[in-house]
Amino acid sequence: MSLLRRRKQQQPPPPPSDGDGSDHDDNDKGKKPSSSSSSAPPSKEPTRRTKAKWSCVDSCCWLVGCVCSAWWLLLFLYNAMPASFPQYVTEAITGPLPDPPGVKLQKEGLRVKHPVVFVPGIVTGGLELWEGHQCAEGLFRKRLWGGTFGDVYKRPLCWVEHMSLDNETGLDKPGIRVRPVTGLVAADYFVPGYFVWAVLIANLARIGYEEKTMYMAAYDWRLSFQNTEVRDQTLSRIKSNIELMVATNGGNRVVVIPHSMGVLYFLHFMKWVEAPPPMGGGGGPNWCEKHIKAVMNIGGPFLGVPKAVAGLFSSEAKDVAVARAIAPDVLDSDFLGLQTLRHLMRMTRTWDSTMSMIPKGGDTIWGNLDWSPEDGLECKAKKHKTNDTNDSKDTNGENIEVQPEPINYGRLVSFGKDVAEAPSSEIEQIEFRDAVKGNNIAHSNTSCREIWTEYQELGWGGIKAVADYKVYTASSVIDLLHFVAPRMMQRGNVHFSYGIADNLDDPKYQHYKYWSNPLETKLPNAPDMEIFSMYGVGIPTERAYVYKVAPQAECNIPFRIDTSAEGGEENSCLKGGVYLADGDETVPVLSAGYMCAKGWRGKTRFNPASSKTYVREYSHSPPSTLLEGRGTQSGAHVDIMGNFALIEDIIRIAAGATGEEIEATRFIQIYSNGQRKSN
Repeated sequence: MSLLRRRKQQQPPPPPSDGDGSDHDDNDKGKKPSSSSSSAPPSKEPTRRTKAKWSCVDSCCWLVGCVCSAWWLLLFLYNAMPASFPQYVTEAITGPLPDPPGVKLQKEGLRVKHPVVFVPGIVTGGLELWEGHQCAEGLFRKRLWGGTFGDVYKRPLCWVEHMSLDNETGLDKPGIRVRPVTGLVAADYFVPGYFVWAVLIANLARIGYEEKTMYMAAYDWRLSFQNTEVRDQTLSRIKSNIELMVATNGGNRVVVIPHSMGVLYFLHFMKWVEAPPPMGGGGGPNWCEKHIKAVMNIGGPFLGVPKAVAGLFSSEAKDVAVARAIAPDVLDSDFLGLQTLRHLMRMTRTWDSTMSMIPKGGDTIWGNLDWSPEDGLECKAKKHKTNDTNDSKDTNGENIEVQPEPINYGRLVSFGKDVAEAPSSEIEQIEFRDAVKGNNIAHSNTSCREIWTEYQELGWGGIKAVADYKVYTASSVIDLLHFVAPRMMQRGNVHFSYGIADNLDDPKYQHYKYWSNPLETKLPNAPDMEIFSMYGVGIPTERAYVYKVAPQAECNIPFRIDTSAEGGEENSCLKGGVYLADGDETVPVLSAGYMCAKGWRGKTRFNPASSKTYVREYSHSPPSTLLEGRGTQSGAHVDIMGNFALIEDIIRIAAGATGEEIEATRFIQIYSNGQRKSN
């Protein structure tokens, strides 16, 4: 008995059982331990079994916890540090920073004079919800666009539904009202920490500007330009605010600063304000002369952008195509019902404003199968021109002649790299305009019908017809969009035009559909109004595309950029299926600078009043360190809004200077007979 008592004291606690532990206890009662077990040490195995196993879920939770903890720690340190600390660190690395333009010009004695009007571009202005469906409960007057975009992640399909417009009218869907945010906060920051107009506003404030002398002409950038007046009376509000600012600031005329698509919007406004009602604002033929000192266009897509074609044709741009190549089929997959690109296409094809940026002027401006204005130009600095040759050495050390690759920028869309590079005489095109669109089983697929993109009506016959035409120029790409998206282009034809006027005195050009095309309308009768075109250069910018037919899938977008198409050299203009030219990363130089450098220069049929025009090019210089943020010498399409040289030019004009007084301070380049020259 004493032996049994000692053995019981030495036994470790029994391990937890998978079943009911009482069964084991009953079965083990009265059993005598064997002699072999009496001499063995207590087993440690039961203790091992009690340890929890580490799982992937635990790893993920720890990872998320570590990231969140690190983020909150960094955020705490950032808010706790002195405001001057980042500048101190930056100056310690790069040397003393120059004064911001506002501080510099304040020291020179410049003060507020002309009121300033900002006209934001596409996607940079905030939009908020005023009425919505049940899924948007609790979002009244919350931003759907801009800010944190929190609801994109919380309820993505609801967000897409509310950001889309009616596919027939181009206006609000029933039961939905999304309206532009008003005031300077509408577009000072796109998201927290990502400035758009904030830096320019802060520098203007340095010389005395405030809200009564600055006005943000916010508008719903999804709508066609005329529909902003039909629905919101936005054009009338801009007219009234400009008149009020002139009247309350000693009669000083306003300086208008449009950016990106806002350039086209204000071009439309200048024709609308002088046109008689009901189509126009009834301001009379001298309204612009009386109220506007200067229009300082920043990154203006006057003649459109090729990127708009890629966006409407396949919901792509260079970056999206690269993402597709890295993660094949993710953006098109039905996983979790995302179908990202199809939702994006369905939404953006209801935004009529995107059609305002389709290239204008056809083959005359953008080139054809054999010619383009950029012929002979360099893709990058230190690159050989296409009409030059380069001497190299072979493996034996002897000189050989290397001919640079030909670049046919006039071919906006080519199906295959071989087609993009082939002589036009060798390209056999099969007419697509009258092709019969084939049947598609997507009509019977419920998920396809829920994400309708008009490609479901194209069918395989239509897809084949588009690919068999092989190459599209600026003229034929309009027909291409009519073929693949007839409903969208039917709305677009009511509001926009893309040609070149033969006779601007023809009464048809008094219609508002021509007012945003500088090649089909006259500038206002305002000889004392100055017009600037200010844009960045030195950044590879999308100019033409190599496409392929996507893998056959009943719902997928059938065309995509062929990211496997690469140039033969390291510094080739062809990168990932995209031909790159000079520009600001979004707008090619041809579109941003041509009108002020050529079309409107002096007295022309497009500028009968001889309004003075100026071109300002800002060479891109990226920030040297991360501490510089987005840089003060950037030429990128949005980052240029923080470019110190551009801000200084704007402040000088707003403070009373003329274009002639600052003209000699910038290097100007123009296209003339296919060559880029100093002006």
